[in-house]
Amino acid sequence: MALKERVGTVVSDKMDKTVVVAVENRFPHPIYQKTVSRTTRYKAHDETNAVKVGDRVRITETRPLSRTKRWQVAEVLSNTSAG
Repeated sequence: MALKERVGTVVSDKMDKTVVVAVENRFPHPIYQKTVSRTTRYKAHDETNAVKVGDRVRITETRPLSRTKRWQVAEVLSNTSAG
């Protein structure tokens, strides 16, 4: 069984060991064919609290870690240089 993976941008890191990752899904509208973007927010586990807002990360599906947390940060693809 292949685990699901998503790539998104961190939009919140205020929680302890948890980040909120916004994943944008772009697809053509079924009738009008205009590109529609839909954003889904996932809560992902970040054990070391190393990920910051604006970072591009890859998240993978995992067992339920809390009521809303079912993803974990697999790797940081790009960092933001704050300051």
